[in-house]
Amino acid sequence: MLLLYGDHHDHDESPPRDGGTGSWSKSRDFANDPQRAAAVAEASRADRERYLTSGLLPVDCRFCHVTVTVRRLGPGHTAVQWNTQAVQRCAYFSEIRESGGDTARARACPKLSDSIEHAAAEGYLDHPDDD
Repeated sequence: MLLLYGDHHDHDESPPRDGGTGSWSKSRDFANDPQRAAAVAEASRADRERYLTSGLLPVDCRFCHVTVTVRRLGPGHTAVQWNTQAVQRCAYFSEIRESGGDTARARACPKLSDSIEHAAAEGYLDHPDDD
């Protein structure tokens, strides 16, 4: 029989991983090289922007004319990025709000879904890298 007592932590403190500054960051901050720090920060910002927007194309709802950005990721899977203006102007979401409902619980706007399917059928959402 195995008996375990306590929190099973040996309470030995290991030295900081960064060489003594107390930071647990896995990457250097280039505090002693401001130009390099600025270049790394800009590259990180550009990477984040590219990750969030790469391949997204604007699609206009043929019913209420709001515009969202869309990327077709594969059969049956489409990424849709709504912006604040589109959420406020969407006729379907307005009906839900007016009836006291919560738009966050709505799966999608069926009219916009139809517009996205139409854009896909027209080849608008095809990407050269989807071959």
